Amino acid sequence: MWVRDRLDGLWRDEDFADWYPRDGRPGLSPAQLATVCVLQFVLGLSDRQAAEAVRCRIDFKYAMAMELDDPGFHHSVPADFRDRLTEGDRADRLLDLALARLKEAGLVRERTTQRTDSTHVLAAVRDLTRLEMVTEAVRAALEEVAGTAPHLLDELVDEDWGRRYGRPVRLGKNPTKPKTRILATGNDAVRLLEHLYQHGTDRASGPRVQALRQILVQNCHRDAAGHLRRRTAETEDGPGLPPSSQAIVSPYDDSARYARHGHIIRWKGFSAHLTETCAPDGPNVITDVATTASTPTTARSCPASTPACTAAACCPPSTWSTAATPFCPTLHKPHVTTRSPSPGRSVATPPGNTAEVKASPATTSTSTTTAGRSPAPRGRSARAGTAPTRPPHPQQPR
Repeated sequence: MWVRDRLDGLWRDEDFADWYPRDGRPGLSPAQLATVCVLQFVLGLSDRQAAEAVRCRIDFKYAMAMELDDPGFHHSVPADFRDRLTEGDRADRLLDLALARLKEAGLVRERTTQRTDSTHVLAAVRDLTRLEMVTEAVRAALEEVAGTAPHLLDELVDEDWGRRYGRPVRLGKNPTKPKTRILATGNDAVRLLEHLYQHGTDRASGPRVQALRQILVQNCHRDAAGHLRRRTAETEDGPGLPPSSQAIVSPYDDSARYARHGHIIRWKGFSAHLTETCAPDGPNVITDVATTASTPTTARSCPASTPACTAAACCPPSTWSTAATPFCPTLHKPHVTTRSPSPGRSVATPPGNTAEVKASPATTSTSTTTAGRSPAPRGRSARAGTAPTRPPHPQQPR
């Protein structure tokens, strides 16, 4: 209600003019659909539930400036709008517009304190063993070639290949003879790639075929005699396995990576970094959202230099971040100070408790006086994801 009363909505239909063709049919208000997407995410509603809420709930109608007798829209409309939203940098541009209007309303001030934290984003892939990975990569490449140039498979695919790669691979955790089968599948992959390259490099330029080539290189190698061998852990005799920052986890998404945070949290996918204002006298507003690779060695840019913060002119003089979010570019800016937990320290020093925070020699961030500028972050235990140790119960007198 506050957004509707003070701002007349975060977006206007004119902001979406380049999303739609000029000679198309009349459609629904894109500003209303963007508002529905926000409310749907906040309340955790499905597309059907969101469409029902627009049709029946008066608070939804007020937030979207709709008439009380407006019937709403079909539940398939939000999915189509999200497809348009994911094209290019449209989502970032909407965030820039929202921040600019929130700044005009006084909710986002210039040079305020912000904090950044990260969370994991799961990739839409299933867990695969190494044997399942190579086998599924061969099957995906065969399906891609069958859809573009099926005549190339006439001399290659036989009944045995149809039996092995005709359906999705599900071998379980303990398949029989995994080492022998992965070498046999690797030889099939080599035959397929050589056959495609013989008919021209353009035949092997598809994403599934390229994923097969990378997966084959990461899981197999040739010895001195030219025989195909399975890669194992790094030893003196073999090249070893690739690091998790380079290892492909699925032939259908070659950008997802395996990551581990502490000793409990493990996932395959990406990392999402969210930055929000944390001034004690105002609401917390998210000013930047960035998705990066899940590997901890991948650095991302400082939120103070992102387009969203620049558009809203909310460059922070102080930024609190977690150890998983390095801000190397910020250290060279005298007007921005970053703070993060030291590598050898399990609990971050709260800025509200001390007037001056001294960084250890191993810390890569700088610290200045921060008393009263931001709320104290919650302490973290020695291992991420574990609960703090509880004190022992006092003994009862006999």
